[in-house]
Amino acid sequence: MYANLRECLNDLEKNNQLLRITKSVDANLEMAEIHRQVFDQGGPAVYFENVIGSPFPAVSNIYGTFERTEFIFRKTLEKVKKVIELKADPTLFLKNPWRYRTAPFTAISALPFKSPFGLAVKYGETTIDKLPQVISWPDDGGGFITLPQVCTLPPDNDNIMQSNMGMYRIQMSGNEYDINQEVGLHYQLHRGIGVHHTAYNQSDKPFRASIFVGGPPSHAFAAIMPLPEGLSEMTFAGMLAGRRFRYGLDNRAVISGDADFCITGTILKNHKKPEGPFGDHLGYYSLEHEFPVMKVDKVYHRKDAIWQFTAVGRPPAEDSSFGYLIHKLVGALLPGEFPGVRQINAVDAAGVHPLLLAVGSERYMPFRDKKPEEILTQANRIIGSGQTSLAKFLFIAAEEEGIEINAHKIPAYFKHVLERVDWRRDLHFQTKTTMDTLDYSGSGWNAGSKLIVACCGDQLRTLSDQLPDRFNLPDGFDTPRFWQAGVLLINGPAFSDYKKAVLEMNQLTDFLEKSPLEQIPLIAVVDNADFSAATENNFLWTVFTRANPSHDTYGVDDFTQNKHWGCRGPLVIDARIKPHHAPVLIKNKKVEERVEKLLGEVWKKK
Repeated sequence: MYANLRECLNDLEKNNQLLRITKSVDANLEMAEIHRQVFDQGGPAVYFENVIGSPFPAVSNIYGTFERTEFIFRKTLEKVKKVIELKADPTLFLKNPWRYRTAPFTAISALPFKSPFGLAVKYGETTIDKLPQVISWPDDGGGFITLPQVCTLPPDNDNIMQSNMGMYRIQMSGNEYDINQEVGLHYQLHRGIGVHHTAYNQSDKPFRASIFVGGPPSHAFAAIMPLPEGLSEMTFAGMLAGRRFRYGLDNRAVISGDADFCITGTILKNHKKPEGPFGDHLGYYSLEHEFPVMKVDKVYHRKDAIWQFTAVGRPPAEDSSFGYLIHKLVGALLPGEFPGVRQINAVDAAGVHPLLLAVGSERYMPFRDKKPEEILTQANRIIGSGQTSLAKFLFIAAEEEGIEINAHKIPAYFKHVLERVDWRRDLHFQTKTTMDTLDYSGSGWNAGSKLIVACCGDQLRTLSDQLPDRFNLPDGFDTPRFWQAGVLLINGPAFSDYKKAVLEMNQLTDFLEKSPLEQIPLIAVVDNADFSAATENNFLWTVFTRANPSHDTYGVDDFTQNKHWGCRGPLVIDARIKPHHAPVLIKNKKVEERVEKLLGEVWKKK
């Protein structure tokens, strides 16, 4: 259990899990590239002793492996898990009181503690321009805080249990921001701060806010934890830290006593400025859009302050460990939140929200022929709840007696579904709806569609990874490659517009209708079939981040019946890059080579 970030880093260093970089490094591209290269090798946390232009050291990659993340929380993880299990089923305490004997003491640590003494974070003051202005990708709009904990309270309410603490990226410099005076807040759909923002807009009170950086590792994790509305993230932070969240108030702004930095200010009403671009965790830039602005009052820091950051990009990345830990902790809550659902996997390699894989159950009509019924209700519950409502493609398969279905074993999951799916029946679209803010595959910002694929029943086909003898492609389509049996990728011509795309894809499906493709039920048209078929991650990232279901789904021998669309042959997804998509993240080659040389001098790679 760590009282602050430095205690955690000392522990990691003692266990050979910390790399010190003593040479001066640049926050502009260089630090993020060091982070990425170390992360890609499964390397240690990285401590930057000398950051050019800043008096503060910095650290990243402390959550860089699942094993290290579990190590950091090794003393509290199981205890917190037991509390969550009891929340899901309180009768467990009566059934096994010895197992849950620590739960009451763990719960006590969940209560935030208003410190009557001075707060360590108020040791000194600085300015925004003295903080490490980390720029991760060449076209980023400025320096960003990438692991912020943004804390707000409702109007006229100082009850810390009503606070919201979330991780919404912060732009510190660039664009139209007045340096040291303003920062930009990027927050998206289904974020708790939006509830507070709405309440302040309806009041005459100033919207006070705080941004914490660093502190015990549990604090950053709590900020990203999907907790029910009205449940303070500080309670979870305290449980996972094994130490109550220390706080104070400063002109109605919450101060985290154990943070390394605390920026206080006021979110300006009815005032926005351009924020972005920013190389985001889908592997593309999120583009410049107008977002709320916070007028900065104070920038506090502790005596031995360390700037904690991460570098995101195409997954997997350091933030993948947050998803891993969430899954370990909240698995017990799944039956209560989604009755009948056995598993959910928000697929990290596809950017989390673009693709969800689930296992449901058909419990109510066991005497009837097998077909999707109850799992459709379960799918709608998933699509209608919190963060999972941002899903774009949702595959849900009913559990089958005697057959293992694991949503986290992705190739096997797709095999199970594609052996059984009936494209005439099992496709369910939602059109003109919301999408993840970071997903630019839709018809507008936050606008797009969803597709539920619900699969239940006996095996209908045996999958093949061999092309049939009679297989022809029209001009412009070539290089057929299998990702795995039953899943074929084909190069298509460069996408120009949807009017032309409809003609191209209809021509393709007409050609495919002449081939015996029963054993190849899923086909994707891509820009580079060799790349997309090379690895599981390439397939998932390419196909599901670049397709808008309503616009980019086609089928061989398709039909519409009473507004239900389906196809008798293979489903075809147009996963080509479109002109309205955000640009793919590309590294700066010179910086990449410079970092490779630096790491060759200071770190022995695996």
